Amino acid sequence: MTDFSLFDLLPEEEAARFKPIKSDDWKWTFADYPKEKNGLKVFSCFACGGGSTMGYKLAGCEMIGCCEIDPKMNEIYVKNHHPKHNFLMDIRDFNAIPNEELPEELFDLDILDGSPPCTTFSTAGQREKNWGKKKKFREGQKEQTLDDLSFVFIDTVKKLQPKVVVMENVEGLILGEAFSYVRKIYSQLEEAGYTVNHWLLKGEQMGIPQKRHRVFFVACKKDINVDLTKINMEFNYEQIVFSDVVGGEPRKMNKNTQEYKALIRARKNEDHLIKHILIREEGKNVGFNDLITWLNEVAPTQTAKGNIMIGDDARRISDLEAIRIQTFPENYDFGKERISYVCGMSVPPVMMKRIVQRLIKEGVFKYKGVN
Repeated sequence: MTDFSLFDLLPEEEAARFKPIKSDDWKWTFADYPKEKNGLKVFSCFACGGGSTMGYKLAGCEMIGCCEIDPKMNEIYVKNHHPKHNFLMDIRDFNAIPNEELPEELFDLDILDGSPPCTTFSTAGQREKNWGKKKKFREGQKEQTLDDLSFVFIDTVKKLQPKVVVMENVEGLILGEAFSYVRKIYSQLEEAGYTVNHWLLKGEQMGIPQKRHRVFFVACKKDINVDLTKINMEFNYEQIVFSDVVGGEPRKMNKNTQEYKALIRARKNEDHLIKHILIREEGKNVGFNDLITWLNEVAPTQTAKGNIMIGDDARRISDLEAIRIQTFPENYDFGKERISYVCGMSVPPVMMKRIVQRLIKEGVFKYKGVN
């Protein structure tokens, strides 16, 4: 008996609208950047390794500069992206620069991009306990608060007055008590002269080989006259399971570690955290951050710790697999930085590419003749 679906009842053109889209653009190199630009100029804050930057470039935008606090991250950003205007500093210090000392083209931006560090909103962290507290974070190696950086970024919006703002953060920002931050984000952007909307987007629905769920805010100057509530941000791509991205030198685990012994001895297909095995087998609630994925599943969110293990093979993911599930180009120069750290800290480029292409398609940039 042949397979039959509801799509077979629809005319071919109509059925095509509902069928998942096949994609392989997550596997790419810098040579795949489009040669023709769309005319949109972008500046990126909290640029990190340039995940967003590469997404904008893949969509045909011109990246004119960045602001990044971490010297090591900024070094590899410059090496890979060659920004025209590079600001290695805390965004608070950038905001304090007199306007007349900044390049004029920063005040004529089509898009101001920003991904404020989100450790304090992550559902894997302590959340409320760290809000408002200064800590020494890896980003910049200095003591600072992170939960207020979205509002510091909005100060940058007020300073540069871009046409459109795109801001990314973790799913935890819209959960529980943290939603009070969302209300404040709306309020401050509206006071600054922008309309705003946000969406929770899921990487596995966007042709990204990982279950990366992120909140994206888009704000437009009110004179653009765009109804953001009518923007279609639904994506329907075929899921990319881990067996599709397998490659590179395998990273074998130390056979003497608790994680390895747990995987080898008692792993089951339903296990997705090492602690699930240890709780079941030994009554130990440890190993929270050690993730397990399987070849027939979409990989979980890649973190900066690079703690994903393959249950089928009892190994950690390879560097090439880390690059692929984060949709980084395979010829990216990571220098001396750990690949999983750079990838885990960055926005997947293809995820940002999809968002920008959708905003273009939905007419957000008609003011510049880009559609």
